[in-house]
Amino acid sequence: MNVNYDLLLPSKILFSLKEIEDLGVIKTDMAKKLIYSGFLEVVKIGNKIHISREELIRYLKENTYPAKNIA
Repeated sequence: MNVNYDLLLPSKILFSLKEIEDLGVIKTDMAKKLIYSGFLEVVKIGNKIHISREELIRYLKENTYPAKNIA
């Protein structure tokens, strides 16, 4: 499956965890687990956590599999 995440995601530089959840990509709790486990890199501004568009696309591409390979 070849998904073009560049077209699907808004062309912002950084996304807050809430924005990512509002887009329907990853729920905030799951994003936090991925961050604390080292699967997602973040940009911290003050006490707020943001994920770059590039990092989000990288994660989605690395974790997108054809349905037949999941089961």
